[in-house]
Amino acid sequence: MKMRACLALLLLLTVAMPLAMAQQVAAEKAKEGHGTAARSAAKPNSSPKSATDDPAYIIGQDDVLDISVWKEPEVSRQVPVRPDGKISLPLLNDVQASGLTPMQLQAQLTEKFKKFLTEPQVTVIVAAINSRRVYMMGEINRPGAIPLVPNMTVLQAISTAGGPSQFAKSSKIQILRTENGKQTTYWFNYKDIVRGVKTEQNILLKPGDSIVVP
Repeated sequence: MKMRACLALLLLLTVAMPLAMAQQVAAEKAKEGHGTAARSAAKPNSSPKSATDDPAYIIGQDDVLDISVWKEPEVSRQVPVRPDGKISLPLLNDVQASGLTPMQLQAQLTEKFKKFLTEPQVTVIVAAINSRRVYMMGEINRPGAIPLVPNMTVLQAISTAGGPSQFAKSSKIQILRTENGKQTTYWFNYKDIVRGVKTEQNILLKPGDSIVVP
């Protein structure tokens, strides 16, 4: 009887111990996974995304800038570039931004903040590009402002706006450009371009150009 009882107890321990160990390992893994998830949830995504990766991009009016000063949340904020080309920041008041690259503005802000902060580390990111636009007018399927992407041509802009309407005089399209206070008119024959002739009309656009489709 004692021998049978010992064998039964040994058999029970042989089955129960691996099961208990497996349950303990599973519990520890679940706890570790919960901790990782909690840390991931607690970690803020503090890196703003840039609207442009071009280091030579020139900031313009209506652009939105993300100004971040490390460990200084009171002066870090997202600001629009006003029509006068300036932005407003705590401590500094008005600062010229239009006409500068993000790196140039970053260097300028770093110098200005040195009067108030110890070793300021400033980051400038263009959060929204609103200054680089062209304007589609007249007999176009989707008139209005469209974003100007790098190396955009007249044909590409017209295509982005849905093309000329069925009533358009597409051989007499005008591109109006104002530079140094003077307006210049360029002519564009849509039918020529789609046929592949007189392609020199298909010029590269600049910010602020207006395309008029009669």
